[in-house]
Amino acid sequence: MNDYISKVLEQTKKKNSHEPEYLQAVKEVLCSVEHLVEKHPEYEKLAILERMVEPERIITFRVPWVNDKGEVVVNRGFRVQFSSLIGPYKGGLRFHPTVNQSIMKFLGFEQIFKNALTGLPIGGGKGGSDFDPKGKSDNEIMRFCQSFMTELYRHIGQDVDVPAGDIGVGGREIGYLFGQYKRIRNAYEGGVLTGKDICYGGSLARKEATGYGLIFYVREMLNAHASCFKGKTVTISGSGNVAIYACEKATSYGAKVVAMSDSNGCIYDKNGIDLDLIKQIKEVQRGRIKEYLNAHPDAEYMEKTSDDSPIWTIKADIALPCATQNEVTLNSAKKLVENGVIAVGEGANMPCTQEATDYFLANGVLVAPAKAANAGGVATSAIEMSQNSMRYYYTFEEVEAKLEKIMVNIFNACKENAEKYDCAGNYVAGANLAAFEKLANAMKAQGVV
Repeated sequence: MNDYISKVLEQTKKKNSHEPEYLQAVKEVLCSVEHLVEKHPEYEKLAILERMVEPERIITFRVPWVNDKGEVVVNRGFRVQFSSLIGPYKGGLRFHPTVNQSIMKFLGFEQIFKNALTGLPIGGGKGGSDFDPKGKSDNEIMRFCQSFMTELYRHIGQDVDVPAGDIGVGGREIGYLFGQYKRIRNAYEGGVLTGKDICYGGSLARKEATGYGLIFYVREMLNAHASCFKGKTVTISGSGNVAIYACEKATSYGAKVVAMSDSNGCIYDKNGIDLDLIKQIKEVQRGRIKEYLNAHPDAEYMEKTSDDSPIWTIKADIALPCATQNEVTLNSAKKLVENGVIAVGEGANMPCTQEATDYFLANGVLVAPAKAANAGGVATSAIEMSQNSMRYYYTFEEVEAKLEKIMVNIFNACKENAEKYDCAGNYVAGANLAAFEKLANAMKAQGVV
């Protein structure tokens, strides 16, 4: 390994020894840009890597709220404003009991590169809370969101930091957050949050964007290797926005999606997933995926009993992990390869462990990396920001066309950089190289700040 990279990794490990997810994300990026770093010895003199891995700002705060029993509950809130090199901080909010500083920093770090790949003027950030919205009433979620925003509003703005949704934060939560921000600020600043409902400044196709973008990227990747979705069997982990709309778009290209999941387990329907039913269960009823069997008793439900999700034991041509980080372990990767998978498209943030990714690449499996393939959501959020600034709405077709063009451009950048640095076909390295070079150039241009 390059001496400079090795030194920075060791320093980062010492400073952040209690943050495994963050260290994993940093190591994955730095190890894949070695050829680029060696061509630019000035990076070390300017401390490019040291500055790249250190967030500009981390904000932590308490979030007190009152539940329906009248009890006071206290959660912890975060906002990691990682990099404003190419635009205002931009990245989602995650409400989930696993949220901690390591996860926030890993997500913020990934977001820098993802946003750079879009070609749009947006920096990188991430935030959230260890609050769990599952099982909470609408009023409890509203009270929590209002308390969360009562602190967060001090640190965000449409030209400063623009949050959006992530796991546990959908249209309902964004609405409550925006309402409280507007009340506190006494002004309508539409561009301060994205993922808003269309009735108060949101963008058409935003809900579909991450899932559609994933399929656009994987389509380009398959095409580059003389393949396509038509006739392929697909498994998709998760059953939120990303998974649902990845399923919708993959099916439109002639694929058969046979399995989807939630945190409890997965359903396997050899006849193809009934997506309308999944939407009813998840988007309307907010239920569990096991309820799918009530309408399709011939389908199979497989409960999750370990870190290895049962969905990855199902034979498939294409696997799309769209649930959460590190959900595809080395064991799962081996099972997927054994069952003949040809491509993996990361719809979630860092859903494959490093060992799993390495195993896929070593066995000739095409990997669409999250920081590229997952970029459709934030790209469309930037389009939403543009519409807010113009006081104008694009049609669904206009937004989808812009999204498709962005995803094609992202794939081409990954492909070209992989070839440029002698790792053709490795789109994981290609994505890191393309984004890193852009960020490093911006850092050099702006001086030591």
